[in-house]
Amino acid sequence: MSTQLDDAATIARVSLHDPEHFDIQRTQTLHRLALLKQWDIAPDSKILELGCGQGDCTAVLASAVGENGTVVAVDPASLDYGAPYTLGQAQSHISQGPLGVRITWVQQQPQDYLSSLSCPDSTNGSNTFDAAVLAHCLWYFSSPGLIQSTFVSLRKHSKRLLLAEWSLTATHPSAQPHVLAALAQAALECRKNEGSPWLRGGSWKTSPEYNAGRA
Repeated sequence: MSTQLDDAATIARVSLHDPEHFDIQRTQTLHRLALLKQWDIAPDSKILELGCGQGDCTAVLASAVGENGTVVAVDPASLDYGAPYTLGQAQSHISQGPLGVRITWVQQQPQDYLSSLSCPDSTNGSNTFDAAVLAHCLWYFSSPGLIQSTFVSLRKHSKRLLLAEWSLTATHPSAQPHVLAALAQAALECRKNEGSPWLRGGSWKTSPEYNAGRA
């Protein structure tokens, strides 16, 4: 465990953060290292990350793939989105660090990016990426249909799909206010103009159709 803590501290320092609250960044990194332990990403892998945001998971992925691996990190959000640091500031900071050379940032809708890729060679079963990662980003999709169509597109370009998402059930009473706040924000955001919302999934994740599909 000490090795993982050391790794978490090293990787966390690559991300843009407030030095006075470094423990928060390290905790976020530890969580993503735990995901990688389950995903078993090999060195030298070519990884596609959809919904990369400010790059918390991107930095961990870049560390995992090693010097000869690559990470293409895709997010449609405006580079001036976010506070206290914007996406542009956070991504630029990571790019200037030791892991930056392994990362390519793409500001584009996931489906648009996937559509721009060349069709893989079906004769030898080759894929553009060894794995596609979606880490805590499904809430930013506008509908289950869009998620499904994205998964269908990913099948053409990635050997594996690695997915992690928060539940709508709090495992500790102190976390329940966060769940309620996220659902309230999603309910408001989904009623804005199409170009404005970011956190939208909470509205469809509570629908009868979605929950029937989970049963």
